[in-house]
Amino acid sequence: MTGGRVRVATLSDLDALIELRTEMFRATGEHTAHPEWPGRAARWFTARIDHPDHHLSVVEVQGQAVACALGSLSESQPRPARPFGLDLHVSNVVTLPEFRGRGHAGAALRAVLDWGRSRPGPVRARLFATPEGKSLYEREGFRVSAWPSMGAELS
Repeated sequence: MTGGRVRVATLSDLDALIELRTEMFRATGEHTAHPEWPGRAARWFTARIDHPDHHLSVVEVQGQAVACALGSLSESQPRPARPFGLDLHVSNVVTLPEFRGRGHAGAALRAVLDWGRSRPGPVRARLFATPEGKSLYEREGFRVSAWPSMGAELS
């Protein structure tokens, strides 16, 4: 990474986190924003920023948060080959367009993965990748699952 410093996000980063999350969706082609979006996002981040099951990393360049990544832990359901452990859902890995190509997203991602590795017991990380982010995730050990994700809007 060139020219940035990775740190844990604080409430003073709230506006930047909303801006970065908005940029992530813009990059995936989601251009419509509901009027309640900023307020709901602010409340969501505020409730999780200091929560022990969530880790928000930002990359700061000259006092500005320009990239971030989020990790959220949940208890794994027991299965025959893995009867215990945690799942780390990685999301919100994004860099502002003018700061891309400098390793900032990778640095924020690695901070979240390191946090996940520091948790007790085995931790399995999962994420949804855009085509642009796939090579970054592969460098960090992620592979396409044999069981692809599916989704349905229920309301």
